Amino acid sequence: MQTTTKPYHGYQNPHHVPKGASDRIAFGFVKLLRFFADTFFAKRYGHRAVVLETVAAVPGMVGGLLQHLKALRQIRDDAGWVKELLEEADNERMHLMTFIHVAQPTFFERAVIMITQAIFYNLYFFLYLLAPKTAHRVVGYFEEEAVTSYTAYLNEIDAGRHENVPAPQIAIDYWGLGAGATLRDLVIAVRNDEAGHRDRNHLFADQLAAGETPKGSSLKA
Repeated sequence: MQTTTKPYHGYQNPHHVPKGASDRIAFGFVKLLRFFADTFFAKRYGHRAVVLETVAAVPGMVGGLLQHLKALRQIRDDAGWVKELLEEADNERMHLMTFIHVAQPTFFERAVIMITQAIFYNLYFFLYLLAPKTAHRVVGYFEEEAVTSYTAYLNEIDAGRHENVPAPQIAIDYWGLGAGATLRDLVIAVRNDEAGHRDRNHLFADQLAAGETPKGSSLKA
């Protein structure tokens, strides 16, 4: 089948070098999560995506909620920030809804999802409440790892170790893929989303560190 999205060879995943204690804490926390993901899933990338996307959809919703409440308390406009965070959460949710068509989670994985989400939500809620810059940096690093994982997934598909099955209809509709789209096309589309979330969250963290209020991507800086 013909590829409907751009090739990924030579794809860059720029790394934000930690600056200061909060960045190093964020980076270390994400690397710890990566260690557990690699240990648990190995190269079962479809199942990894199902579980991890349930976690990835949490930060945008938490950040959107807390920024919404802050804007109300301060009686000010949010400059499109809340909308972008909620759209990020919804985009990650669509990743999950797509990958359950590729890799059905087992009963054990569903239990892991419930436990992991409960723990991560509460940890991230209080992190964002107390240190929003660090919280956005965590997401930036989390998305760096997501880009790395999806690139590895593509390598497995290209090497023939994962079957390049047709993309599910939900993915074709959501990303506007062609009728002949495959799993490879889907993974590229998802990775592009993650790269965008990576760049935006690192930018948000940088702006907060500079004492600025971030603006949504639909508004000019």
